[in-house]
Amino acid sequence: MSKTTVAERLANHPKLTGALFVALIALSQVGSAAAAAGSTLGGP
Repeated sequence: MSKTTVAERLANHPKLTGALFVALIALSQVGSAAAAAGSTLGGP
């Protein structure tokens, strides 16, 4: 079994590349929203 690099695997599977891109964007948006929500909470 030959070993393939991540770049080769992504080049051979464009749908996987798109799915990873969407997941990256979604996670970055969720992180920003969580940070904004956390900073608006008042302390004691």
